[in-house]
Amino acid sequence: MKKSYEMEVDCANCARKIQEAITKDPRVKFCSVNFISQKMTLEADDSDFDEVLKMAVDCVHKVDPDCEVMI
Repeated sequence: MKKSYEMEVDCANCARKIQEAITKDPRVKFCSVNFISQKMTLEADDSDFDEVLKMAVDCVHKVDPDCEVMI
């Protein structure tokens, strides 16, 4: 499953750090955090997707506590 989410990320460096943190999880097939479009695209197996999404949101908040992901 592949889904995109709007988010509010403060800078390109934060977007890169968030993307790197999320892609370290072996369940993640693809992740892109785009500062310009303010979107995160996440791909994982259907069976793991809810857990991967929760992990991704946790990563976002660890890197940038003020960043919001619109789920």
